[in-house]
Amino acid sequence: MKPIYYAYLCLCFALFLAGCSEKSQEQKHNHTNENMQKIDAPVAEIIPYEHEEHGAKRLDNYFWLRDDERKNEKVIAYLNAENEYLKAALSHTDKLQEKLYQEMKARIKEDDSSVPYQKGSYFYYNRSEEGKEYSLRCRKKSEQATEEEVLLDENKRAEGKPYYAVGTFKVSPNEQILAFSEDTIGRRRYNLRFKDLNTGDLTQDTIQDIEGVVWAADNKTIFYVKKHPKTLRSYQVWKYNLADKTNKLVFEENDESYYTSISKSKSEDYIFINLSSTLTSEVLMIPADKPNAKFEVFYARSEKHEYDIEHRDDKFYIRSNHEAPNFKLFEVQVGKQSDMKNWKTLIEHRKDVLLEGIEVFNDFMVVVERKEGLLQFQIRDEKNNTAHYVPFADPTYSAYIAQNYEMDSHVLRYGYTSLTRPSSVFDYDMKTQETELKKEQEVLGGFDSQNYVSERVYATARDGVKVPISIVYRKGLKKDGKSPLYINAYGSYGASMDAYFSSIRLTLLDRGFVFALAHIRGGEEMGRHWYEDGKLLKKKNTFTDFIDCTKFLQAEGYGSPENTFAMGGSAGGLLMGAVANMQPDIYKGMIAHVPFVDVISTMMDASIPLTTNEYDEWGNPNEKEYYDYMRAYSPYDNVVAQAYPNILVTTGFHDSQVQYWEPAKWVAKLRATKTDENALYFYTNMDAGHGGASGRFSRLREYALEYAFILDLLGIKE
Repeated sequence: MKPIYYAYLCLCFALFLAGCSEKSQEQKHNHTNENMQKIDAPVAEIIPYEHEEHGAKRLDNYFWLRDDERKNEKVIAYLNAENEYLKAALSHTDKLQEKLYQEMKARIKEDDSSVPYQKGSYFYYNRSEEGKEYSLRCRKKSEQATEEEVLLDENKRAEGKPYYAVGTFKVSPNEQILAFSEDTIGRRRYNLRFKDLNTGDLTQDTIQDIEGVVWAADNKTIFYVKKHPKTLRSYQVWKYNLADKTNKLVFEENDESYYTSISKSKSEDYIFINLSSTLTSEVLMIPADKPNAKFEVFYARSEKHEYDIEHRDDKFYIRSNHEAPNFKLFEVQVGKQSDMKNWKTLIEHRKDVLLEGIEVFNDFMVVVERKEGLLQFQIRDEKNNTAHYVPFADPTYSAYIAQNYEMDSHVLRYGYTSLTRPSSVFDYDMKTQETELKKEQEVLGGFDSQNYVSERVYATARDGVKVPISIVYRKGLKKDGKSPLYINAYGSYGASMDAYFSSIRLTLLDRGFVFALAHIRGGEEMGRHWYEDGKLLKKKNTFTDFIDCTKFLQAEGYGSPENTFAMGGSAGGLLMGAVANMQPDIYKGMIAHVPFVDVISTMMDASIPLTTNEYDEWGNPNEKEYYDYMRAYSPYDNVVAQAYPNILVTTGFHDSQVQYWEPAKWVAKLRATKTDENALYFYTNMDAGHGGASGRFSRLREYALEYAFILDLLGIKE
């Protein structure tokens, strides 16, 4: 038999089997509403499409759901049908959803403002008003002043728009012009506008599809990053002059594995172009007072060398992973940076400490470190040559350097939150080591942090690695497995998931839930090796870590397979999809937000946003070794005829990070293939992107839907 004919017969047989297995299930999945009316789930049409890769064929029955232009009426009709099905099937929870929404909203202090921070001669802050979805961005002459200047009222700018988000927000050095960007679709394609702060009028200048903005010192020149119109990769830097309206391309990154961003040194003396791939980076720079100068390379890129820089006086400070997986810190005289022989080591590499960043002041340096999964701030008094750490009390928490624009200061402003402590802003006197609480998020409705308990425990993964888990629950919990367990994780890009407070989460905790955050490999909680052990050809560690954490928590009495729910978003949605295929029996339900589940199809297509920049994260499937490994875990490609948990999937129609058709295809295949009668719901926000609804109250509606889905499965009516 001729090989080509044999391949054709195999394809036909495969199409027949696929059609039979999927069609046989298409009428199986339905639900009844509160009036006991049968509601049939939408059935996505099967239109066989074959991908041919590395000499093999891969069947994709729902390829037709991809519409790059987002205009295909058939596709839109299917997405709307899924939305209507979800609405009808969960209509009996409408009152519960409304109660949850009102409950979450009631905890929010609607008329509130952030702590003002100083930059130049003004103090800047955001303010919200009762009943309004968006913020007012303001400034005043002193922290105590009552007279304010509203720079931007987002509510007015958002009028008549289903989605609204501000990107960049930069005031010129002379404090007279505001440059701000807006996204009214949700695709992270921002348009840049300018406002004359003397007159309050917008100028006629408008620049489309930008990402970042930096002012030059002359108050009329701005540098901005442009996105590629198709891939949305940030790849160009342009210079725009507000005086003569000239617009000039000054840099273009041609390597498709790199992203481009722009920033300014804290000293405001230099403008930086930052180029970064997953494993390599490079910085170009010019003096901020010489906008017509040519950008010069700070230190030439070399494979797997990542670095970033800061400036103070006559020195640059370089955080680099050169021969230092967890990074070390160098200093170098301005003008001598191109030769690494001139770099002087300030902080040596440490195997047990990840150097995450620095904040410079005239007499102090703050070193942000991560040890045993927890952040810590080392304060270095460079005048007296001493060092100490800022004290943090909770067993698990999150801390971050806040707005510190003034170099001549001995006060560090930082943010802090834990699973039991609402978001707080502190001023820390680096001389006296005294801490002042500037503001703690006010949680209405009688919240008392003493009613909750947080823990940090370790699960043993199947290969013997200890995986940390942060846990919170209401005081008085009996660890008998009867409490519902809600476990969340991410595990990609080296992004560490630190424990944080959520007033929304109280809705579950007050109903007896245990909330757990699994710090699985693929993040960077335990150092650089934690990331390296959860990517590329070790990606499956991420999935098995999550499964092993779940089993550990259940064995310790925090929950049971009958009441455990898992949630992840984006790459965490990939985690949900992979785990659902690998170990579906230990979860009552799963929530996958904007899930990256069609790994091979996306990573094989360089025209899709994010693809080329992420070969070092997932692997390049054009190489067979990586293709075969991806093929073994890609959620969409590994859906099989088995029982799955109850699943809620959400997406945004305009999502630029994970295209809507990935979850759409996944849901269609799941519904046609799975053997159980469990719920499978798919919600598409037709007006949003990767982050869902943009308004602070409309976002609560989506949480209310998710929580009602969970509570309904547990039979909790209130």
